[in-house]
Amino acid sequence: MVRILSISDPGTLGAALDVLRRGEPVAMPTETVYGLAADATNPTAITSIYEAKGRPRFNPLIAHVSDIEMAKAHVSFSPLAERLAEAFWPGPLTLVLPLKDTGKIHPLATAGLGTAAVRMPEGFARDLIAGFGQPLAAPSANRSGRVSPTTAQHVADDLGDRIGLILDGGRCRVGVESTILAVTDTHLRLLRPGGVPVDMIEEITGLAVERSTVQPDDDEIIAPGMLTSHYAPDTALRLNATEARPGEAVIRFGGVPLKSEDQTKAVMDLSPSGDLREAAANLFDMLKRADATGASGIAVAPVPGHGLGEAINDRLKRAAAPRD
Repeated sequence: MVRILSISDPGTLGAALDVLRRGEPVAMPTETVYGLAADATNPTAITSIYEAKGRPRFNPLIAHVSDIEMAKAHVSFSPLAERLAEAFWPGPLTLVLPLKDTGKIHPLATAGLGTAAVRMPEGFARDLIAGFGQPLAAPSANRSGRVSPTTAQHVADDLGDRIGLILDGGRCRVGVESTILAVTDTHLRLLRPGGVPVDMIEEITGLAVERSTVQPDDDEIIAPGMLTSHYAPDTALRLNATEARPGEAVIRFGGVPLKSEDQTKAVMDLSPSGDLREAAANLFDMLKRADATGASGIAVAPVPGHGLGEAINDRLKRAAAPRD
């Protein structure tokens, strides 16, 4: 039986550390989504993440750190990477950087690559990592390919029979995963849009961020969130819909109704006011709610592609992709 402990309870941090020190995973809240965390230096602990999620092992994990000094013990920072960390950490930005020979992040967490994805989360997750004293590998706390969790109940519904402890920090503030950048001395490549909009990165660095237009093969995946089909509910999605079909569930944006909504199973709105931050925070919860209606399909209205809309549309596109 899975335990759910509130992060506001005094004994929760110690209980979570005990589980992590045994090499077992813990579901922890972050500002983006809930993560399934385990010791990033321990192959047994990392294996427990892959097994609980049913995740393919060519898909690397993000190593979460409590401060930049912890990150620098494992990966090499260029001046450009340091500038990004200073601007956006703690926060929803992941940097893919070269591994140090002296680093201890296990190859199972990096899928055997010469780089590692590192991030400094906000809040309780950062305190947990600091207390543990080592990076925590922490992909989203859901079965592989499914919709990411933004509440403790989402985690319990998906992984409650596979893990022993869920830390309840309430609803995630950002609601979509971190932005992932591959960083060199002078070059930035977007691997996954996320909680930090690309235009903010370009403003801080003065550099254009390269976007890939080709879907990578399995052996070219160097960061999480790059699989074609991902973040997917059981019910098929229909994107950029302007008209609803009988029996569908509708997810609109900006308070604009779809035609024939009165014939649908359910109608919800990512943000009636058209606020992309609100829409991002609501996205995964509404996908889960629409999926639970028993609808014949989920019709999703168009969402603008600027700012956080890029991350929202990325998740929707992967959620709607053909399944293997």
